[in-house]
Amino acid sequence: MARPLQTLSIPTSFRSSTMMPRLPVAPVSDRRFDVLPCMTNGRSGFILRRARVSIFAISGSPGISPTEMFEDAVSSLEEVELLDLSGKAIPISHLWKDRKAVVAFARHFGCVLCRKRADFLASVKDKLDTFGVALVLIGPGTVDQAKVFYEQTKFSGEVYADPNHSSYDALNFVSGIATTFTPSAGIKIIQCYMEGYRQDWGLSFQNNTVSKGGWQQGGIIVAGPGIRNISYIHKDKEAGDEPDIQDILKACAHKD
Repeated sequence: MARPLQTLSIPTSFRSSTMMPRLPVAPVSDRRFDVLPCMTNGRSGFILRRARVSIFAISGSPGISPTEMFEDAVSSLEEVELLDLSGKAIPISHLWKDRKAVVAFARHFGCVLCRKRADFLASVKDKLDTFGVALVLIGPGTVDQAKVFYEQTKFSGEVYADPNHSSYDALNFVSGIATTFTPSAGIKIIQCYMEGYRQDWGLSFQNNTVSKGGWQQGGIIVAGPGIRNISYIHKDKEAGDEPDIQDILKACAHKD
């Protein structure tokens, strides 16, 4: 009989038995180890494997293994560089190398829904500050476009430009007409206008946005401290797909 797992400092939701135990949905792994079921001499048990990536939550991507998704995200982002508002190139992972950060990915800098997202996150800035978590927004566009967005929105966090869409490609964010023109996205756009938000059509029709069709969707991650520590990913399924703000705050409060 395998010894009780609580003696191994594993969450008490795990229990050994003669049958294969059920694994909880979240957290997918604890801070130090992956817990893997195994069978030895007809008896069920566990082996512990040191975790490569700290996983807390996943949103908006059904059918994908959380471990696989987080590992792929970390590896894919290693070569990505962004531009700050001064035009300086910065490896994206340096945004959370020495701190925890909520990193939002806008559809493009002219998008009305993204202006609503900026306020959606800024509304909890005080709580993020309490947790010691930075607030960051990335947009697929030029430094000049990022500056206009920053000035227009008075965003309370940091803004970076990704002119090559490298971070979006690395995270495999969805793109396409079918994810942009949906009934629910249309309703959300109308709601944004009723609340006073406006699309910047000048930014929306600049060459780099038009060349991508404006069909790019974004997402939100919580990452750090540590380059390989991505603890939450939300991938927008369609334009205006906002996650539950409480899920983001839980990821921010989670001790890595």
